[in-house]
Amino acid sequence: MPDQSLTPDWPASVHPPGSDSFEQTALVWLFDHVPADYRLHGVLRRHPVALSRLARQYVSAALEAAREGYRTARVDLRDHLPAHALDQVMHAYFAEGKRTAAVLRSIEAVDAELRAVSERGGDE
Repeated sequence: MPDQSLTPDWPASVHPPGSDSFEQTALVWLFDHVPADYRLHGVLRRHPVALSRLARQYVSAALEAAREGYRTARVDLRDHLPAHALDQVMHAYFAEGKRTAAVLRSIEAVDAELRAVSERGGDE
């Protein structure tokens, strides 16, 4: 019986853990959040927990980059952009940081479930 007690961070397109299609839908969703070339590595298709780890690291790095960009953009760009454009850049960094943080929470939720499957011997 699939686990229906999913967190609010659970991605809508990933079927619940315990369902027959959980790992396949997790793979598709995770591949959407990493560079396209990750699809070239068969090991990531065969072992979804490996893909979830890479996705977690990749998105975590993107979040840190957005945070660093937000912290430094005003100083770095003040001589190159008008004030209104700089405000828009700051808004873009803030919005992307918020979106990326939500994606990372979702990846972490999927990763935890994929690790639980792997521990039970379902990822062989």
